[in-house]
Amino acid sequence: MPGITLENEAVDLSLLDALRCADELSGNLSGATPGEGVALIEYLLAICFAAGDHPVSPDEWHAWVVEGHPFDRAVQWLADGVADDWDLFHLDTPLGQNSQLRCKMDAESTGPAQLVLERVGDYSQFFDHYHLEDPTPLSAAEAFRALLVQHVYGLAGRARLSGKWLGPKLTNLAAGRLQSRIRVVAQGRTLGDTLRLNLYPAAEDQVGQFNYSWTSGDFKRRGFQVKPPGRATSGPADLHSYLGRSVLLEPVLNGRDVLVTRVLIGAGEILELDPARDLEDAVPKQKMNGHGKPLWPSPTRALWRDAHALYTAATKEEQGLFGRLGTLAERQREGPGPDSPYKLWAVGLIADKTLVTTWTDGYFPYAPSQEAELCWASQHGSAVAERIADGLERAAYAAWKIVYPNPKPADRPAQQARFDARREFWPAAEQPFLYLLEETALGAPAAQALPDYTAELRLLAEDFLKHRLDSLPANDTGMRARARAEQRFREWLAAPGAPEELRGGSG
Repeated sequence: MPGITLENEAVDLSLLDALRCADELSGNLSGATPGEGVALIEYLLAICFAAGDHPVSPDEWHAWVVEGHPFDRAVQWLADGVADDWDLFHLDTPLGQNSQLRCKMDAESTGPAQLVLERVGDYSQFFDHYHLEDPTPLSAAEAFRALLVQHVYGLAGRARLSGKWLGPKLTNLAAGRLQSRIRVVAQGRTLGDTLRLNLYPAAEDQVGQFNYSWTSGDFKRRGFQVKPPGRATSGPADLHSYLGRSVLLEPVLNGRDVLVTRVLIGAGEILELDPARDLEDAVPKQKMNGHGKPLWPSPTRALWRDAHALYTAATKEEQGLFGRLGTLAERQREGPGPDSPYKLWAVGLIADKTLVTTWTDGYFPYAPSQEAELCWASQHGSAVAERIADGLERAAYAAWKIVYPNPKPADRPAQQARFDARREFWPAAEQPFLYLLEETALGAPAAQALPDYTAELRLLAEDFLKHRLDSLPANDTGMRARARAEQRFREWLAAPGAPEELRGGSG
Protein backbone atom coordinates (compact mmCIF):
# COMPACT_ATOMS: atom_id res chain seq x y z
CA MET A 1 0.00 0.00 0.00
CA PRO A 2 1.50 3.37 -0.98
CA GLY A 3 2.56 5.81 1.68
CA ILE A 4 1.75 9.49 2.00
CA THR A 5 3.70 12.25 3.67
CA LEU A 6 1.77 14.58 5.95
CA GLU A 7 3.82 17.75 5.73
CA ASN A 8 2.20 19.30 8.77
CA GLU A 9 3.04 16.21 10.86
CA ALA A 10 6.54 15.70 9.35
CA VAL A 11 5.89 11.94 9.17
CA ASP A 12 5.37 9.30 6.51
CA LEU A 13 2.18 7.29 6.94
CA SER A 14 0.40 4.63 4.95
CA LEU A 15 -3.16 5.30 3.88
CA LEU A 16 -4.19 2.74 6.48
CA ASP A 17 -2.33 4.51 9.28
CA ALA A 18 -3.65 7.90 8.19
CA LEU A 19 -7.23 6.69 8.71
CA ARG A 20 -6.39 4.72 11.82
CA CYS A 21 -4.84 7.83 13.44
CA ALA A 22 -7.18 10.35 11.81
CA ASP A 23 -8.26 11.88 15.12
CA GLU A 24 -4.67 12.30 16.28
CA LEU A 25 -3.44 14.14 13.17
CA SER A 26 -3.86 17.80 12.36
CA GLY A 27 -6.82 18.70 10.18
CA ASN A 28 -4.59 20.98 8.11
CA LEU A 29 -3.56 18.42 5.50
CA SER A 30 -1.70 20.88 3.32
CA GLY A 31 0.94 18.72 1.64
CA ALA A 32 3.87 20.19 -0.27
CA THR A 33 1.42 22.30 -2.30
CA PRO A 34 -2.25 23.17 -1.78
CA GLY A 35 -3.18 20.92 -4.69
CA GLU A 36 -1.40 17.98 -3.13
CA GLY A 37 -3.33 18.45 0.11
CA VAL A 38 -6.63 18.52 -1.78
CA ALA A 39 -5.70 15.44 -3.83
CA LEU A 40 -4.91 13.46 -0.66
CA ILE A 41 -8.21 14.46 0.93
CA GLU A 42 -10.04 13.49 -2.28
CA TYR A 43 -8.43 10.05 -2.18
CA LEU A 44 -9.20 9.48 1.50
CA LEU A 45 -12.81 10.49 0.87
CA ALA A 46 -12.99 7.99 -2.00
CA ILE A 47 -11.72 5.23 0.31
CA CYS A 48 -14.30 6.07 2.97
CA PHE A 49 -17.12 6.01 0.43
CA ALA A 50 -15.92 2.75 -1.12
CA ALA A 51 -15.69 1.18 2.35
CA GLY A 52 -19.22 2.27 3.21
CA ASP A 53 -17.82 4.43 6.01
CA HIS A 54 -19.98 7.47 5.31
CA PRO A 55 -23.26 8.96 6.54
CA VAL A 56 -26.44 8.00 4.72
CA SER A 57 -28.60 10.95 5.80
CA PRO A 58 -28.23 14.58 6.94
CA ASP A 59 -29.18 13.54 10.48
CA GLU A 60 -26.44 10.91 10.54
CA TRP A 61 -23.94 13.43 9.15
CA HIS A 62 -24.71 15.78 12.05
CA ALA A 63 -24.25 12.94 14.52
CA TRP A 64 -20.91 12.02 12.94
CA VAL A 65 -19.64 15.61 13.16
CA VAL A 66 -20.79 16.16 16.76
CA GLU A 67 -19.83 12.75 18.16
CA GLY A 68 -16.59 12.20 16.22
CA HIS A 69 -17.53 8.96 14.45
CA PRO A 70 -14.42 6.70 14.10
CA PHE A 71 -13.27 5.34 10.75
CA ASP A 72 -13.13 1.70 11.82
CA ARG A 73 -14.99 0.48 8.75
CA ALA A 74 -12.59 2.20 6.33
CA VAL A 75 -9.59 0.93 8.29
CA GLN A 76 -10.93 -2.62 8.15
CA TRP A 77 -11.74 -2.29 4.43
CA LEU A 78 -8.17 -1.28 3.70
CA ALA A 79 -6.69 -3.93 5.96
CA ASP A 80 -8.78 -6.66 4.29
CA GLY A 81 -8.11 -5.42 0.76
CA VAL A 82 -6.32 -7.49 -1.87
CA ALA A 83 -2.65 -6.54 -1.82
CA ASP A 84 -2.41 -6.47 -5.63
CA ASP A 85 -5.13 -3.80 -5.77
CA TRP A 86 -2.91 -1.42 -3.78
CA ASP A 87 0.40 -2.23 -5.52
CA LEU A 88 1.76 0.97 -7.08
CA PHE A 89 4.06 -1.11 -9.31
CA HIS A 90 1.89 -4.12 -10.20
CA LEU A 91 2.65 -5.37 -13.72
CA ASP A 92 -0.98 -5.62 -14.86
CA THR A 93 -3.01 -3.35 -12.55
CA PRO A 94 -0.67 -0.71 -11.08
CA LEU A 95 -2.55 1.50 -8.63
CA GLY A 96 -3.88 4.62 -10.31
CA GLN A 97 -2.11 3.83 -13.60
CA ASN A 98 -2.51 2.31 -17.06
CA SER A 99 -0.40 -0.77 -17.79
CA GLN A 100 -1.35 -0.53 -21.48
CA LEU A 101 1.37 2.10 -21.81
CA ARG A 102 4.11 -0.39 -20.89
CA CYS A 103 4.99 -1.32 -24.47
CA LYS A 104 5.97 2.32 -25.12
CA MET A 105 7.77 2.98 -21.85
CA ASP A 106 11.32 2.43 -23.16
CA ALA A 107 10.86 4.56 -26.28
CA GLU A 108 8.63 7.38 -25.06
CA SER A 109 9.07 7.83 -21.29
CA THR A 110 10.77 10.80 -19.67
CA GLY A 111 12.31 11.62 -16.32
CA PRO A 112 10.01 11.72 -13.29
CA ALA A 113 9.83 15.54 -13.43
CA GLN A 114 7.03 15.15 -15.98
CA LEU A 115 4.82 13.72 -13.25
CA VAL A 116 5.11 16.83 -11.04
CA LEU A 117 2.48 19.29 -12.19
CA GLU A 118 4.39 22.40 -11.09
CA ARG A 119 7.56 21.32 -12.98
CA VAL A 120 6.14 19.75 -16.09
CA GLY A 121 5.72 22.78 -18.35
CA ASP A 122 3.22 21.78 -21.02
CA TYR A 123 4.02 18.03 -20.89
CA SER A 124 5.87 18.31 -24.22
CA GLN A 125 8.31 21.21 -24.03
CA PHE A 126 9.38 20.63 -27.62
CA PHE A 127 11.70 23.63 -27.44
CA ASP A 128 13.56 22.23 -24.42
CA HIS A 129 13.43 18.63 -23.15
CA TYR A 130 16.15 19.10 -20.57
CA HIS A 131 14.04 19.29 -17.45
CA LEU A 132 11.83 16.41 -18.60
CA GLU A 133 14.91 14.23 -18.95
CA ASP A 134 16.29 15.20 -15.53
CA PRO A 135 17.18 11.80 -14.01
CA THR A 136 16.66 12.87 -10.37
CA PRO A 137 14.33 10.14 -9.05
CA LEU A 138 11.23 10.48 -6.92
CA SER A 139 10.47 8.34 -3.91
CA ALA A 140 7.45 6.08 -4.22
CA ALA A 141 5.48 8.32 -1.82
CA GLU A 142 6.40 11.48 -3.77
CA ALA A 143 5.43 9.82 -7.05
CA PHE A 144 2.11 8.62 -5.63
CA ARG A 145 1.17 12.08 -4.37
CA ALA A 146 2.20 13.67 -7.69
CA LEU A 147 0.09 11.05 -9.48
CA LEU A 148 -2.96 12.00 -7.41
CA VAL A 149 -2.44 15.69 -8.22
CA GLN A 150 -2.28 14.88 -11.93
CA HIS A 151 -5.56 12.95 -11.74
CA VAL A 152 -7.37 15.83 -10.04
CA TYR A 153 -5.73 18.94 -11.51
CA GLY A 154 -3.94 17.90 -14.71
CA LEU A 155 -4.15 20.48 -17.51
CA ALA A 156 -5.50 19.91 -20.98
CA GLY A 157 -3.14 19.70 -23.93
CA ARG A 158 -0.98 17.04 -25.55
CA ALA A 159 1.45 14.62 -23.96
CA ARG A 160 4.58 13.25 -25.67
CA LEU A 161 3.28 9.96 -26.98
CA SER A 162 3.12 9.68 -30.74
CA GLY A 163 -0.32 10.07 -32.22
CA LYS A 164 0.41 7.10 -34.52
CA TRP A 165 0.06 4.64 -31.66
CA LEU A 166 -3.46 3.43 -30.89
CA GLY A 167 -4.97 6.30 -32.82
CA PRO A 168 -4.67 10.09 -32.94
CA LYS A 169 -6.60 10.72 -29.72
CA LEU A 170 -4.12 9.00 -27.42
CA THR A 171 -2.20 12.10 -26.42
CA ASN A 172 -5.11 14.52 -26.08
CA LEU A 173 -5.08 15.16 -22.35
CA ALA A 174 -8.35 15.79 -20.52
CA ALA A 175 -8.58 18.69 -18.08
CA GLY A 176 -8.71 17.63 -14.45
CA ARG A 177 -12.03 17.74 -12.62
CA LEU A 178 -10.94 20.59 -10.33
CA GLN A 179 -8.65 22.41 -12.74
CA SER A 180 -10.98 25.30 -13.54
CA ARG A 181 -12.75 25.97 -10.23
CA ILE A 182 -12.20 26.63 -6.56
CA ARG A 183 -12.35 23.52 -4.37
CA VAL A 184 -13.59 24.21 -0.84
CA VAL A 185 -12.67 21.86 1.99
CA ALA A 186 -14.22 22.27 5.44
CA GLN A 187 -11.39 21.77 7.94
CA GLY A 188 -11.72 20.72 11.54
CA ARG A 189 -9.20 20.39 14.33
CA THR A 190 -8.09 16.91 13.25
CA LEU A 191 -7.91 14.98 9.99
CA GLY A 192 -10.84 12.93 11.26
CA ASP A 193 -12.89 16.09 11.76
CA THR A 194 -12.01 17.22 8.24
CA LEU A 195 -13.07 13.93 6.67
CA ARG A 196 -16.34 13.83 8.61
CA LEU A 197 -17.21 17.37 7.59
CA ASN A 198 -16.65 16.59 3.90
CA LEU A 199 -18.15 13.09 3.72
CA TYR A 200 -21.61 13.83 2.40
CA PRO A 201 -24.68 11.59 2.78
CA ALA A 202 -24.98 8.86 0.15
CA ALA A 203 -27.11 5.75 -0.10
CA GLU A 204 -25.10 2.59 0.52
CA ASP A 205 -25.99 1.15 -2.89
CA GLN A 206 -25.07 4.36 -4.74
CA VAL A 207 -21.46 5.03 -3.75
CA GLY A 208 -20.09 3.60 -7.00
CA GLN A 209 -16.85 1.77 -7.67
CA PHE A 210 -13.36 2.70 -6.55
CA ASN A 211 -10.85 3.28 -9.36
CA TYR A 212 -7.91 1.02 -8.59
CA SER A 213 -6.32 1.15 -12.05
CA TRP A 214 -7.07 1.85 -15.70
CA THR A 215 -7.49 -1.86 -16.53
CA SER A 216 -9.42 -3.02 -13.45
CA GLY A 217 -13.11 -2.77 -12.64
CA ASP A 218 -16.19 -2.74 -14.85
CA PHE A 219 -15.70 0.79 -16.18
CA LYS A 220 -15.83 1.38 -19.90
CA ARG A 221 -12.92 3.78 -19.94
CA ARG A 222 -11.91 6.19 -22.62
CA GLY A 223 -10.72 4.61 -25.87
CA PHE A 224 -7.99 6.02 -28.08
CA GLN A 225 -9.36 5.77 -31.61
CA VAL A 226 -12.05 8.41 -31.18
CA LYS A 227 -12.88 10.98 -28.56
CA PRO A 228 -15.88 9.61 -26.63
CA PRO A 229 -18.50 11.54 -24.71
CA GLY A 230 -17.89 12.06 -21.02
CA ARG A 231 -18.49 9.14 -18.67
CA ALA A 232 -21.09 9.61 -15.95
CA THR A 233 -19.75 8.77 -12.51
CA SER A 234 -21.18 5.78 -10.70
CA GLY A 235 -21.09 7.52 -7.31
CA PRO A 236 -18.80 9.42 -4.93
CA ALA A 237 -16.23 6.61 -4.62
CA ASP A 238 -15.80 6.78 -8.39
CA LEU A 239 -15.85 10.60 -8.50
CA HIS A 240 -13.16 11.12 -5.87
CA SER A 241 -10.83 8.41 -7.21
CA TYR A 242 -11.27 8.89 -10.95
CA LEU A 243 -8.22 8.59 -13.20
CA GLY A 244 -7.78 11.94 -14.87
CA ARG A 245 -4.50 10.81 -16.41
CA SER A 246 -3.34 7.65 -18.19
CA VAL A 247 0.03 7.27 -16.45
CA LEU A 248 2.68 4.60 -15.94
CA LEU A 249 5.58 4.73 -13.47
CA GLU A 250 8.84 2.80 -13.77
CA PRO A 251 10.42 1.78 -10.45
CA VAL A 252 13.96 0.80 -9.45
CA LEU A 253 15.25 -0.62 -6.17
CA ASN A 254 17.74 1.47 -4.21
CA GLY A 255 18.61 -0.67 -1.22
CA ARG A 256 15.35 -0.99 0.69
CA ASP A 257 13.79 2.00 -1.02
CA VAL A 258 11.77 2.01 -4.22
CA LEU A 259 12.37 5.00 -6.50
CA VAL A 260 10.61 6.18 -9.65
CA THR A 261 13.04 7.03 -12.44
CA ARG A 262 10.87 7.20 -15.58
CA VAL A 263 7.23 8.10 -16.29
CA LEU A 264 4.91 8.02 -19.29
CA ILE A 265 1.73 10.10 -19.56
CA GLY A 266 -1.05 9.57 -22.09
CA ALA A 267 -4.74 10.40 -22.36
CA GLY A 268 -6.98 10.86 -19.36
CA GLU A 269 -10.56 10.02 -18.50
CA ILE A 270 -13.36 12.36 -19.52
CA LEU A 271 -16.22 12.72 -17.05
CA GLU A 272 -19.70 14.08 -17.58
CA LEU A 273 -20.33 15.76 -14.25
CA ASP A 274 -23.78 16.04 -12.72
CA PRO A 275 -23.99 19.52 -11.10
CA ALA A 276 -26.47 18.30 -8.51
CA ARG A 277 -24.29 15.39 -7.43
CA ASP A 278 -20.70 16.00 -8.51
CA LEU A 279 -20.20 19.68 -7.57
CA GLU A 280 -20.97 19.19 -3.90
CA ASP A 281 -18.64 21.92 -2.58
CA ALA A 282 -18.79 24.37 -5.50
CA VAL A 283 -19.34 28.05 -4.64
CA PRO A 284 -22.04 29.49 -6.92
CA LYS A 285 -21.05 32.63 -8.78
CA GLN A 286 -22.76 34.40 -11.66
CA LYS A 287 -20.90 35.36 -14.81
CA MET A 288 -21.56 38.62 -16.61
CA ASN A 289 -23.68 36.87 -19.26
CA GLY A 290 -26.01 35.48 -16.62
CA HIS A 291 -24.90 31.85 -16.83
CA GLY A 292 -23.99 30.26 -13.52
CA LYS A 293 -20.43 29.02 -12.97
CA PRO A 294 -18.63 27.87 -9.83
CA LEU A 295 -16.17 30.32 -8.31
CA TRP A 296 -12.95 30.08 -10.31
CA PRO A 297 -9.34 31.08 -9.56
CA SER A 298 -8.21 34.44 -10.89
CA PRO A 299 -4.66 35.44 -11.84
CA THR A 300 -5.35 39.08 -10.91
CA ARG A 301 -7.67 38.82 -7.91
CA ALA A 302 -6.51 37.31 -4.59
CA LEU A 303 -8.79 34.60 -3.28
CA TRP A 304 -9.55 36.37 0.00
CA ARG A 305 -11.29 39.13 -1.93
CA ASP A 306 -14.03 36.62 -2.79
CA ALA A 307 -14.39 35.24 0.73
CA HIS A 308 -17.86 36.77 0.92
CA ALA A 309 -18.97 34.31 -1.77
CA LEU A 310 -18.17 31.40 0.58
CA TYR A 311 -20.05 32.90 3.51
CA THR A 312 -22.99 33.87 1.32
CA ALA A 313 -23.20 30.26 0.14
CA ALA A 314 -23.13 29.07 3.76
CA THR A 315 -26.10 31.29 4.64
CA LYS A 316 -28.18 30.81 1.50
CA GLU A 317 -27.46 27.39 -0.03
CA GLU A 318 -29.77 24.56 0.99
CA GLN A 319 -27.86 21.69 -0.63
CA GLY A 320 -24.32 20.40 -0.67
CA LEU A 321 -21.49 21.25 1.70
CA PHE A 322 -22.69 24.79 2.39
CA GLY A 323 -26.25 23.66 2.94
CA ARG A 324 -25.10 21.22 5.62
CA LEU A 325 -22.78 23.72 7.27
CA GLY A 326 -25.63 26.21 7.37
CA THR A 327 -27.74 23.84 9.48
CA LEU A 328 -25.09 23.23 12.13
CA ALA A 329 -26.10 26.31 14.13
CA GLU A 330 -29.68 25.07 14.33
CA ARG A 331 -29.04 21.41 15.08
CA GLN A 332 -25.64 21.20 16.72
CA ARG A 333 -26.03 22.19 20.36
CA GLU A 334 -22.93 20.36 21.56
CA GLY A 335 -19.48 20.14 20.02
CA PRO A 336 -17.51 22.87 18.21
CA GLY A 337 -19.03 26.34 18.49
CA PRO A 338 -17.88 29.93 18.18
CA ASP A 339 -14.96 29.31 20.56
CA SER A 340 -13.50 26.57 18.29
CA PRO A 341 -14.44 27.45 14.72
CA TYR A 342 -13.84 25.38 11.64
CA LYS A 343 -12.02 26.72 8.61
CA LEU A 344 -13.06 26.85 4.98
CA TRP A 345 -9.98 26.01 2.93
CA ALA A 346 -10.37 27.25 -0.65
CA VAL A 347 -7.89 26.06 -3.30
CA GLY A 348 -7.48 26.84 -6.98
CA LEU A 349 -4.93 26.29 -9.75
CA ILE A 350 -4.03 29.26 -11.93
CA ALA A 351 -2.76 28.34 -15.38
CA ASP A 352 -1.99 29.98 -18.69
CA LYS A 353 -3.60 27.51 -21.06
CA THR A 354 -1.41 24.39 -20.61
CA LEU A 355 1.18 26.00 -18.33
CA VAL A 356 0.82 26.07 -14.54
CA THR A 357 1.27 29.57 -13.15
CA THR A 358 0.69 29.16 -9.43
CA TRP A 359 -1.58 27.77 -6.73
CA THR A 360 -3.94 30.08 -4.89
CA ASP A 361 -5.52 29.20 -1.57
CA GLY A 362 -6.94 30.76 1.56
CA TYR A 363 -8.15 29.74 5.01
CA PHE A 364 -11.36 31.38 6.20
CA PRO A 365 -12.81 30.83 9.70
CA TYR A 366 -16.30 29.43 10.01
CA ALA A 367 -18.34 29.06 13.18
CA PRO A 368 -21.89 27.67 12.84
CA SER A 369 -23.49 30.19 15.17
CA GLN A 370 -21.66 33.11 13.55
CA GLU A 371 -22.43 32.47 9.89
CA ALA A 372 -24.64 35.54 9.46
CA GLU A 373 -22.07 37.78 11.19
CA LEU A 374 -19.26 36.30 9.08
CA CYS A 375 -21.24 36.90 5.91
CA TRP A 376 -21.87 40.52 6.95
CA ALA A 377 -18.23 41.08 7.97
CA SER A 378 -16.82 39.62 4.76
CA GLN A 379 -19.19 41.62 2.54
CA HIS A 380 -18.58 44.93 4.31
CA GLY A 381 -14.86 44.26 4.74
CA SER A 382 -14.54 43.53 1.02
CA ALA A 383 -16.54 46.63 0.13
CA VAL A 384 -14.23 48.82 2.23
CA ALA A 385 -11.11 47.34 0.65
CA GLU A 386 -12.49 47.65 -2.88
CA ARG A 387 -13.49 51.30 -2.31
CA ILE A 388 -10.06 52.22 -0.96
CA ALA A 389 -8.36 50.46 -3.87
CA ASP A 390 -10.59 52.36 -6.31
CA GLY A 391 -9.55 55.58 -4.55
CA LEU A 392 -5.89 54.72 -5.06
CA GLU A 393 -6.50 54.15 -8.75
CA ARG A 394 -8.27 57.49 -9.09
CA ALA A 395 -5.48 59.24 -7.20
CA ALA A 396 -2.94 57.74 -9.58
CA TYR A 397 -4.96 58.96 -12.56
CA ALA A 398 -5.17 62.47 -11.10
CA ALA A 399 -1.39 62.66 -10.65
CA TRP A 400 -0.78 61.23 -14.11
CA LYS A 401 -3.02 63.81 -15.81
CA ILE A 402 -0.90 66.65 -14.39
CA VAL A 403 2.55 65.14 -14.80
CA TYR A 404 1.94 63.82 -18.33
CA PRO A 405 -0.32 66.40 -20.05
CA ASN A 406 0.33 65.13 -23.61
CA PRO A 407 1.03 61.39 -23.36
CA LYS A 408 1.03 58.80 -26.09
CA PRO A 409 -1.89 56.39 -25.51
CA ALA A 410 0.46 53.41 -25.46
CA ASP A 411 2.52 55.00 -22.68
CA ARG A 412 -0.37 55.61 -20.29
CA PRO A 413 -0.43 52.24 -18.45
CA ALA A 414 3.24 52.41 -17.45
CA GLN A 415 3.09 56.11 -16.62
CA GLN A 416 -0.01 55.78 -14.44
CA ALA A 417 1.35 52.68 -12.72
CA ARG A 418 4.14 54.88 -11.35
CA PHE A 419 1.62 56.50 -8.98
CA ASP A 420 -0.72 53.52 -8.42
CA ALA A 421 -0.36 52.13 -4.88
CA ARG A 422 -2.80 49.25 -5.35
CA ARG A 423 0.09 46.86 -5.92
CA GLU A 424 1.25 47.44 -2.33
CA PHE A 425 -2.21 47.86 -0.85
CA TRP A 426 -3.83 44.56 -1.81
CA PRO A 427 -1.26 42.22 -0.21
CA ALA A 428 -1.15 44.40 2.92
CA ALA A 429 -4.95 44.40 3.27
CA GLU A 430 -5.24 40.61 3.49
CA GLN A 431 -4.15 40.14 7.11
CA PRO A 432 -6.42 42.86 8.55
CA PHE A 433 -9.32 41.32 6.61
CA LEU A 434 -8.58 37.82 7.93
CA TYR A 435 -8.21 39.18 11.46
CA LEU A 436 -11.66 40.79 11.15
CA LEU A 437 -13.08 37.39 10.19
CA GLU A 438 -11.25 35.55 12.97
CA GLU A 439 -12.53 37.96 15.62
CA THR A 440 -16.04 37.62 14.23
CA ALA A 441 -15.85 33.82 14.26
CA LEU A 442 -14.88 33.96 17.93
CA GLY A 443 -18.01 35.93 18.75
CA ALA A 444 -17.01 39.59 18.43
CA PRO A 445 -19.74 41.76 16.85
CA ALA A 446 -18.59 42.52 13.30
CA ALA A 447 -20.13 45.99 13.33
CA GLN A 448 -17.95 46.98 16.29
CA ALA A 449 -14.75 45.64 14.71
CA LEU A 450 -15.33 47.15 11.25
CA PRO A 451 -14.38 50.78 12.12
CA ASP A 452 -10.93 49.74 13.40
CA TYR A 453 -10.44 47.55 10.33
CA THR A 454 -11.45 50.44 8.07
CA ALA A 455 -9.10 52.87 9.83
CA GLU A 456 -6.20 50.43 9.50
CA LEU A 457 -6.77 49.92 5.77
CA ARG A 458 -7.10 53.66 5.21
CA LEU A 459 -3.81 54.37 7.01
CA LEU A 460 -2.08 51.68 4.97
CA ALA A 461 -3.44 53.14 1.73
CA GLU A 462 -2.47 56.71 2.64
CA ASP A 463 1.06 55.59 3.48
CA PHE A 464 1.45 53.63 0.24
CA LEU A 465 0.07 56.56 -1.77
CA LYS A 466 2.49 58.96 -0.07
CA HIS A 467 5.46 56.81 -1.01
CA ARG A 468 4.25 56.50 -4.59
CA LEU A 469 3.90 60.27 -4.85
CA ASP A 470 7.40 60.77 -3.43
CA SER A 471 8.66 60.10 -6.96
CA LEU A 472 7.12 63.39 -8.13
CA PRO A 473 9.54 66.20 -8.97
CA ALA A 474 10.07 68.87 -6.30
CA ASN A 475 8.58 71.65 -8.41
CA ASP A 476 5.24 73.30 -9.06
CA THR A 477 4.04 70.45 -11.25
CA GLY A 478 4.97 67.88 -8.64
CA MET A 479 3.26 69.78 -5.82
CA ARG A 480 0.08 70.25 -7.87
CA ALA A 481 0.05 66.57 -8.81
CA ARG A 482 0.48 65.49 -5.18
CA ALA A 483 -2.23 67.83 -3.92
CA ARG A 484 -4.68 66.78 -6.61
CA ALA A 485 -4.01 63.04 -6.09
CA GLU A 486 -4.50 63.25 -2.31
CA GLN A 487 -7.63 65.35 -2.75
CA ARG A 488 -9.07 62.91 -5.27
CA PHE A 489 -8.40 60.03 -2.89
CA ARG A 490 -10.19 61.75 0.02
CA GLU A 491 -13.11 62.81 -2.17
CA TRP A 492 -13.68 59.29 -3.42
CA LEU A 493 -13.78 57.86 0.10
CA ALA A 494 -16.27 60.53 1.19
CA ALA A 495 -18.46 60.38 -1.92
CA PRO A 496 -22.01 59.00 -1.89
CA GLY A 497 -21.93 55.25 -2.32
CA ALA A 498 -18.82 54.77 -0.23
CA PRO A 499 -19.14 52.53 2.87
CA GLU A 500 -20.39 54.46 5.89
CA GLU A 501 -17.21 53.78 7.87
CA LEU A 502 -15.13 55.50 5.20
CA ARG A 503 -17.45 58.47 4.88
CA GLY A 504 -17.41 58.99 8.61
CA GLY A 505 -13.62 58.91 8.73
CA SER A 506 -12.98 61.13 5.73
CA GLY A 507 -11.57 64.59 6.21
